[in-house]
Parts: sequence; structure tokens; C-alpha cells
Amino acid sequence: SSPACCCNEASLAAITPAREGQPWDGDTGTGDLGQVQPAGTAGTPLAGDMAQGGAGVAKRLGTLLSGLLECGGFCGIIFGWASLVFVLKDLGYFQELCQPSTNLTELPGCSRQDEEFSLVFTIGSFMNNFMTFPTGFIFDRFGTTIARLVAISLYTGGTLLVAFSTPALAVLLFPAMSMLSVGGMLLILTNTQVGNLFGKYRSIIITLYNGAFDSSSAVFLIVKVLYERGLSLRTMFLFMAACSAWHLLRTLFLMPRSRIPYPLPPAYDYGLRCPGRSQSYRTYEEKRPPEETGPEETPLEPSAPTGAGDVPTVPFRACVCSALFAWHVVWLSVMQLRHYLFIGTLNPLLQHLAHGDTHLVSTYTNAFAVTQLCGVLCAPWNGFILDRHKRGKTPRPEGALGTLADLRASVLSLVVTVTQCVLFSICAAVPVLPVQFGTFVLQVLSRSFLYGGNAAFLAIAFPPQHFGKLYGLAMALSALVALLQYLLRERGADRRGAGGLRQSRGGGPQSPVPPTIVPRSPVPP
Repeated sequence: SSPACCCNEASLAAITPAREGQPWDGDTGTGDLGQVQPAGTAGTPLAGDMAQGGAGVAKRLGTLLSGLLECGGFCGIIFGWASLVFVLKDLGYFQELCQPSTNLTELPGCSRQDEEFSLVFTIGSFMNNFMTFPTGFIFDRFGTTIARLVAISLYTGGTLLVAFSTPALAVLLFPAMSMLSVGGMLLILTNTQVGNLFGKYRSIIITLYNGAFDSSSAVFLIVKVLYERGLSLRTMFLFMAACSAWHLLRTLFLMPRSRIPYPLPPAYDYGLRCPGRSQSYRTYEEKRPPEETGPEETPLEPSAPTGAGDVPTVPFRACVCSALFAWHVVWLSVMQLRHYLFIGTLNPLLQHLAHGDTHLVSTYTNAFAVTQLCGVLCAPWNGFILDRHKRGKTPRPEGALGTLADLRASVLSLVVTVTQCVLFSICAAVPVLPVQFGTFVLQVLSRSFLYGGNAAFLAIAFPPQHFGKLYGLAMALSALVALLQYLLRERGADRRGAGGLRQSRGGGPQSPVPPTIVPRSPVPP
């Protein structure tokens, strides 16, 4: 099928609203997940304002800000791995793999310990993406509440495993990081739909949330700083586990039961209502009638009689097999591999460039973590690029023509993201320690544009009812490519023979391999 046939209204809602002139009906049953309206108004449109039961501005802002806090404080913490490794090394995790060295000229460090930490991150980052496809299916099939309960369970389990791990039980880090990764990714997947509450600012909010996801890597910097101030690792992770109660309350009161539709129906409400506002203490969401199957499929050519206003119905398989989706996965996979290689090998790289100076390594690790906080500030710039055509004097076209306008606006975003990644790779290839400050800045810019643009593009280019599955499949396929990071390090080791530590000088604009420390003889996982 043609890539254009997969285009649909830019939306994260899994259900499109009923055609104009048809009533909103239904209740909170578990049939076709969609929009549910308050009891007692079945068969009539929900017209009017917030006073008739719609979510007020305060509630929507509460959902937005609490989602920003959730994404920025919990979802992507594994990408602050370099800061946590500093703590784990000090505690002696995997220390038994180190062999005493009698070579006084060899750089301090333990290659086998570094390899084990790198493997933990490789597996965790792989699970972060690969499991997004099944979790995306859960989100599309069962809705927001079930998906978030699964995410909260995984996240709580991961934090508890880290809390009760010890140097003797360092192997617990493998399932712990995987659970934190999968739980965090599912949380941000359920939060992305919040952009539907704010109309023309949808892409800005999507990218803002993805920027907050990037900034959450600074959580491990906070863990590192508090550890240096005397707080135990167990205490901090037990506190993070206790925060699951807040996630649960947000799930009940500030998130929908199924999904947030787009365009937003009149007087749309979600979450549990206070008993004083309604006699029925239940979840209210607009729901399309089961018999309403949506507009008939029509071609997207502007010359078609109904093509300008109708929205095509495209099967999931046609979207997956389209060239548009295939090239998007290639675009995502290559740049994500570049970032994973850099993050996973940052600690040994800094040790090498600092000649084993622990104070310097700590300083640069802190600098890297601080720059990650800026992800939440950088990502919305991409949203402004994506939504720039919506702020002009000319109104945005409706239907297929509007989707095509959104796609054209995304081209500049894709080009800017690639340019940032190339500049980041050039700086990362320079084996000079002060240059790495610039590398850190370019890395957070590139990464925030990459993930925010990925989610926004999939929302724009493909039918909303397939968003969760397509987002998950794209991340899963890119995760398979990300496994190459470990093979690339092994290959670099083979090419350098035996003995000592050497620096692998990759990471140029045509090479996905970053500067990293590798042993001259390969070390098995």
C-alpha cells in the first residue's frame, strides 16, 4: 500500500469521534474502548461547557503538570546509568570480577567489571524498547487504567529489587533495570495522549513529555549526590517504590479509563468524580456507539470529491508494510544506537580520558547528568517546529489535507534531528576531556529531538487507533538494532589484540561507534 494511505488525523486517541450529526451514546462498559459519557444523557450530544460535566481547566492543567512530573521523575531513569554506576562501583558491585594487577603503568580500573555494568545497561535499554510493542498492544486493547497498573507493578518491583540488592546479589540489577525500563516506557506511553486535551498545542505537549523523559535520567544524579552525603542506596530506592501510591492516585483521578479522544468531544470528562458533583461515583468518558464504524476509506488525493474531509480507515498491516514506517524505523534505529553506545560506555571513557582521576570522573559524570535535565527545555522546540503551521493566519485544513500539511511540517524536524546527531558524533570522536562538555550538550539536544519527534511523527502519519502498536513496534525493532552496541564493542576489542586498555576511536559522522574503552582481549558477558 502507498505510505500516504496510512495517513490520518494527527492524534494519539485510539478512537475517532462519531461523524457530525450523530449522537454520542454509551456508558462505561468494557465493549469498544472509546469515549464514554455520563449516565443519563445517552442518545443526545454532550453540548455545552465545563459546567455540564466537562473537565475544567484546572483539572486539565493538573493532568498536564502531574504527567510532566511523572515523566520527568520516573520514566527514563535508566538513562542516568553513568551516575548510578559510580555509586555501584563504590559499593563493590561485581568487584569479584576484578583481578589484582601488578602492572603499575596500566590505567586503574577493571575491564570485566565495566563489561558487566555495560551488559546490565545493554539489556535494560533493549527491554526498554523491545517490550514497547506488547505494552503498546496492552494499551490499545485494554486502555489506560490497565496499562498503568501493569506499569506501576513493574516499576515498583524494579525499585524494590535495587533496594534489596547487595554486592553479593549484584545479579538482581539485570531484572531490576529491565523492569524499570519497561514500566517507565509504559507510563510515558499512557501520558502521551494528554496532548489531545490541548488541541493545537498537541505536538508541543508530546515533545515536552518526551523531553521530561530524557530529563528523568538526572534522578540517578540525585541518587549519587545523596549517596555522597551519606544516604543509603536502599533508603532512596524504597522511597521511589513508595511513590507508586502517587502513580495509583493519578491513575484513578487524573487519567481516563480508556483513552483521550481527538478531536475532543464537547464536555469531555475523565477520571473519578467527587460524589458531590454526581450521584454516580464512576468514570465518565465519551463513547462512540458500537455500530459507528467510522468514515469509509477514501483516497487521500486532493482531487477526490470527499478526500479533503474524510479520514481513511487503514488496517494495521498496511501501516507496518508501508515504506513510510520502514524508513522511519531506520531513522530511529541508527540514531538511537548512537546514543545507547555513548551512554553505556561513558563511565569507562571518562576514566580513560581522566587517567583514572576519580574526582575528574565524578565532575564530568555530574556535568553529563545536569545536562540531561535540559531535555525538558529542549524538546518543546521540536514541538514548535512541528506545530508552526498551525499558528499562522491561515486556518489548518481539515481531514486528509490537514494531515498532509502536518507531514510536510515534520520534514524540517527530521532534518534538524539528523544534523544534531552528526554534530554530536563529531564531538564524541574527539579524545579531549574538555570537549566532552560540548558533546553532552549536543547529546541531550539530539536525544530530546529524536524521541519527541518519533512519537509526534507516528501520531501525525498513521491512524490513531494503531498508535500504541506502531509506537511499540518501532521501538521494538530499534531495540534489535541497539543490540549491535555490544557486538561493536567486542569487534573493537578483537581488532586491537591482547593486553591493557586502549581507546576505540569511532563515533565520526559515518560511524555509529562512540569513543569507548574496550579490553584488547574480548571479555565474555
